[in-house]
Amino acid sequence: MKEYREIVVLGAAESGTGAAVLAHKKGYKVFVSDSGTIKTTYKNVLTHFDIDFEEEGHDLQRIITAGEVIKSPGIPDEAPVIKALREQKRPVISEIEFAARFTSAKTICITGSNGKTTTTLLLGHILKTAGIRVGIAGNMGKSFAWQVADDDKDVYVLELSSFQLDNMYRFKADIAVLLNITPDHLDRYNYKFENYINSKLRILQNQSKNETVIFNADDPVIVSELGKRKPEIKLFPFSLHPMDVENGAFMKRNELIIKKHNKKTFDMTLEQLALQGKHNVYNSMAAGVAAKLMEIRNETIKQCLSDFQNIAHRLEYVGSVHGISFINDSKATNINSTWYALESILKPVVWIAGGIDKGNDYKLIKSLVREKVKAIVCLGIDNQKLHDEFGDDVELIVDADSAVAAVNAAYQIARKGDTVLMSPACASFDLFENYEDRGNQFKQAVRNL
Repeated sequence: MKEYREIVVLGAAESGTGAAVLAHKKGYKVFVSDSGTIKTTYKNVLTHFDIDFEEEGHDLQRIITAGEVIKSPGIPDEAPVIKALREQKRPVISEIEFAARFTSAKTICITGSNGKTTTTLLLGHILKTAGIRVGIAGNMGKSFAWQVADDDKDVYVLELSSFQLDNMYRFKADIAVLLNITPDHLDRYNYKFENYINSKLRILQNQSKNETVIFNADDPVIVSELGKRKPEIKLFPFSLHPMDVENGAFMKRNELIIKKHNKKTFDMTLEQLALQGKHNVYNSMAAGVAAKLMEIRNETIKQCLSDFQNIAHRLEYVGSVHGISFINDSKATNINSTWYALESILKPVVWIAGGIDKGNDYKLIKSLVREKVKAIVCLGIDNQKLHDEFGDDVELIVDADSAVAAVNAAYQIARKGDTVLMSPACASFDLFENYEDRGNQFKQAVRNL
């Protein structure tokens, strides 16, 4: 059998193509394999660099003889190609793990079940404003590997999903940020919350007394796990309650206060924050503490915390039609995200929900649904679980199989002064390409009313 001692990249989207480009530029022989169709944009890049690739299937004989395999985060460990590699004891790593080998940049790594994209972008905004050459990557934007290959930065703010953390082994975060841990993606973790917890806590691996973790002291899971593990790293907690700590952030009399080395180094009133709502105070605290650790001036931090514009598809106001407000929260793919969305809305809600359920426990939002939701529009192929869970809690539940149908149904149900909230609590892949596609179709349907 012919041997290919090359790097194989599985998946040819943003992460995989970026890893292939970096490997090629570093002199490796590279082969890219994707079980689906490769988008023209990425295919053109691979062709430009003369990188060998295949699509719509895997050449297992070639793949299992690889020197190392870089796996895109969307590929589950149960995929036949991954099982075959494990049987052959071939090393399988993430794009993040691979890219980190080729940069000496400082890394600030952010994970959590909710809020990590907002916090990543907010911190990136602060560092850019301060004049730092910063790359924002990970689970968003241009991939980490691609940035290292094209224009290596001095600092990277990396949003890391559990899927990326699962295939990181030697990588070490200079600053780790743990926002929260609530049940999510349990379908990828044998429906065991402890497996998902262990995945998230991998962000602390390889850290020593020279590194730092910024963590949510109000999150019982995080506090419990840190108590069990007792990591020998610098701890910077943040909380919505007053705390007597040497380092960290907390709320006191409507002020966000950051302390470092037992001294108050930063304060700002809640009203000055651009991002409102309890969950966004946590995000602002985490970004603020990280910025102070990076020695950013208070004036810059205050300016950025007060002028930051949030991301699309996250509690995004779309518009008002005949007095009915429409909000796009397509990025809410789990129960906790939807809890935050419902909690933040004060008017009667027509809730658009559904998609691919990832092991949701809807009991966590039942009381909020009873209190705030007048009707549910189920947007998905299989909506039975939503009917079963909320049939006795709301007056009306209807089904829709497209964004247009969902928006039209919600518009017919809602009355002046109501809010139509699309916060699905589920993945989008049954009807849409991804959550962005779902959100964009929702916004277009609203505009067409």
